[in-house]
Amino acid sequence: MAFSSPVQGFRFSVLFLAGGAIPNPLDIRFQKVSGLTATVTTTTLEEGGQNLYSHKLPERASYENLVLTRGAVVGSPLNLEFNAAMTVFKFAPSNVLVTLLGEDKVPLAAWLFLKAYPVKWSTADLDADQTGVLIDTMELAYTRMQILRI
Repeated sequence: MAFSSPVQGFRFSVLFLAGGAIPNPLDIRFQKVSGLTATVTTTTLEEGGQNLYSHKLPERASYENLVLTRGAVVGSPLNLEFNAAMTVFKFAPSNVLVTLLGEDKVPLAAWLFLKAYPVKWSTADLDADQTGVLIDTMELAYTRMQILRI
C-alpha cells in the first residue's frame, strides 16, 4: 500500500447552490474558510452498582457556523442576499459546497452545508494608514453538514 503526502489546504472553492442557478464568479472566490466542525453531544448514564465506568450516550450533532473571508466585492449577488437578511430580515437559505482541490484542481474532499443562511457580516476597519485589501467576513448557520471524502 502506498502512502500519499498530507493534503494541503490552500486550494479550495466555495459554491452557493441556490435554486439550481449557476454560481456568480464573484461569489466563489474566498481567502479563508473556517468552522468545518461537527460535534456529537453526549449524556452520561451511571449504571447502578458499576463504579469502574459510566456510559456516554450520543444525543445529537451540533455544528459551528461556517465562516467565509474574502476581499470586499462590489456588485456581488451574495452581498445582496446578506444585505436582505441583515436589513429587512428576509432569508433565502441555500446549500453551500466547499471543495478541497488537489494540485491538478481535481476535488479531494468536500463539505456540503445544508440550508445555510447568513447570521453575521462584518467588514474590516477602514484605516487611512493601511494599504491592504478591505476584508469582508461572512458567517452562516446551517441545519446539517455532510462530509464527503472523494
